[in-house]
Amino acid sequence: MKVFIDLMWYFKQEKWQYGGGILILIVVSILSLLPPYIVGVIVDHISLNTLTEQIIWQWMLIMFALAVTVYILRYIWRILIFGSSIRLARLLRNQLYDHFSRMSSSFFQKQRTGDLMAHSTNDIRAIEQTAGAGVLTLVDSLTMGGFVILTMAVTISWELTLIALIPMPFMALATSKYGSMLHHRFSKAQAAFSSLNDKVQESMSGIRVTKTFGYEEEDAASFREESDHVVKKNIEVAKVDALFDPTISLIVGFSFFLSIVFGARYVVAGDISIGQLTSFTVYLGLLIWPMLAFGWLFNIVERGRASYDRVRRLLAVEQDIIDEPDALTKPPQGDVTFQIEAFSYDEEEDSALQAIDLHIKRGETLGIAGRTGSGKTTLVRSLMRDFDIQDGTILFDERPIVRYTLDAIRTAVGYVPQDHFLFSATLADNISFAKPNASYAEIIEAARLASIHEDILQFDEGYETMVGERGVTLSGGQKQRISIARALLADPEILVLDDSLSAVDAKTEEQILNHLRENRRGKTTIITAHRLSAIKHADQIIVMEQGTVMEHGTHEQLMSRSGWYRSMYDHQQLETLVHKGGESS
Repeated sequence: MKVFIDLMWYFKQEKWQYGGGILILIVVSILSLLPPYIVGVIVDHISLNTLTEQIIWQWMLIMFALAVTVYILRYIWRILIFGSSIRLARLLRNQLYDHFSRMSSSFFQKQRTGDLMAHSTNDIRAIEQTAGAGVLTLVDSLTMGGFVILTMAVTISWELTLIALIPMPFMALATSKYGSMLHHRFSKAQAAFSSLNDKVQESMSGIRVTKTFGYEEEDAASFREESDHVVKKNIEVAKVDALFDPTISLIVGFSFFLSIVFGARYVVAGDISIGQLTSFTVYLGLLIWPMLAFGWLFNIVERGRASYDRVRRLLAVEQDIIDEPDALTKPPQGDVTFQIEAFSYDEEEDSALQAIDLHIKRGETLGIAGRTGSGKTTLVRSLMRDFDIQDGTILFDERPIVRYTLDAIRTAVGYVPQDHFLFSATLADNISFAKPNASYAEIIEAARLASIHEDILQFDEGYETMVGERGVTLSGGQKQRISIARALLADPEILVLDDSLSAVDAKTEEQILNHLRENRRGKTTIITAHRLSAIKHADQIIVMEQGTVMEHGTHEQLMSRSGWYRSMYDHQQLETLVHKGGESS
C-alpha cells in the first residue's frame, strides 16, 4: 500500500473530492446491508405464516427507494473519485512533458524514445487506475467487509461469524504473496512494452532506409520477436493475476460450507431462526465482493506502484542546464567571443573542443569547415547552451552567455540542424513554427529567401500541402530549405546553418547565400559546411580538426597557404569541373 502514501500529496490536494467520494461510498455500504435484513424478515414471516400483502408492499417500497438512492449515490462517488484520478493523470502527463521540454540533449541521448512514450501512456494509465479504482477498491472492500462482518456478529451470531471467518487469514497470506510476485513481473512487462514501443518508433522513422536495403522481412522478424517477448512477460503477469479470483472463491466457498454446517446446528438448537440463517448466508454472499476486491486491489496497487516508481525516477533526473539567479531575460545583441580551454562530453576522456579563441563581430558571417567529427557542430551548439562549457566561457554582447536565460539565448539564436525535422502539418505551419502569428506574406517571404517558394507552388495545395510525418513526402533539399525558411522567419540575431545546404545544388546554394547577404545586414550568420563553396564569401573562416582551430582567415588568406582548406577547395573544384564534363568555369 506504499503507493497510497506516495500519492498522499495529491489526495490532500483533492481532499474534498476524495473525502466526499469516500463518505458516499461508506453510506452506500451501509445501505447495502438492508436488503439481506429485509430478506430475513420476510423469510421469518413466511415460516411463521404471518406474511401479508401489506407487509410485502411495505418492504417493496423500501427496497425501491433504497435502490434509487444507491443508484444516485454510486453515480456521484464515481464522478468524485474517478474524476480526481483522471485529473491526476493529466497532472502527471503535463509534469512529464514539461520535464522533457526542459531537459538538454544529453538526457535524450541516454533515454530511449519508446521508454519516454511508455512512461507517458501505460505508466500514467496504471497510476490513474490506482488513484481511481484502487481507492474505490480499498475503501469499498474495507467498509463493506467491515460493516458486513459487524452486522453478522451483532445482529445474528458472533460465534457463527467467527467460524465463517476462519479461512480468511489464509486468503490474506495468499494475496500478499501474489502481490509481491505481481509487482516483480509487472515491472518486467512494462520494460518489455517500452522496448517494443521504441522498436516501433525506430522502425517507422527509418522505414525508407529499411526498404532501401530490402530489410523488411528481417525488420518484421525482429518486431515479432520483440512482440513475442512482450506477450510472454504479460502472460507471466496474467498467470499471477489469474490466481486471485480462484483462491478467493475457494476460501469464500469454505466459509459458506462452515456457515451452513454450523448454522444449521444453531437453527436446530434454537439459537437463531431460519430467517436469520438466510440473512447470514446473504451477508456472507456480500463478503464475496470485498474479498475479490481485496485481491483485485493488490493487482491494481502493485501495477500502480511499479509505474509510479518509474515515473518518479524519470522526474527525479535533474535538469543539467539551468538559468542563473537574476539572469537577463532580454535576448542579447552584439559580438560573440569563444574562449574555450577545453570541453568534453559526459564520460568521454577526449576533448570535443579545446584551445579555441575566436571573436565574431556583429553582422559578420563566420564559415566553419573541417572533417566529420572535427567539432563543428559541438562549437555551434555550445552557443545555444545545449551544454555548458566546463573550462572556459562564451561571451555574448560582452557578457557570459550563462548570464542570460535559456529563453533569451534561444530567441537570439536561430539554429538549422543537420537532421531536419518537419511536423505532420501543412508547409505553412512548418515554416511558421518559429513565429506562429506570422502573416502569409511573411511566410512567403521567408520561403523566397530560402529558395523554396517555387517548389511549394508546384504542389497541388501549395502552402496548405500536408507534410508526412518527419517530412517523408519531401526531398532532402526541400526539407533543408523549409527548415531554413523557418529559421529566417524568426529573424534571429544569430543564424546558424549547421551543414544545412548539403542537399541543395550549387545554383540553389548560391541563391540562398545571396539572399542571406542581402537580408541579414547587421546580423551575424554562422555556417558550417563540408562544401567550401558555401563559406568562401564569409568574413572569416576557421578550419577545425580534433576540436581545435587549425586554420583561420578569409578565403583569400587560406588559399594563399598550403593547408587543409586550400587542398580541399582545389579538390572540390576539380570534382565540379569533372561533373561539368571538363569545361572550365
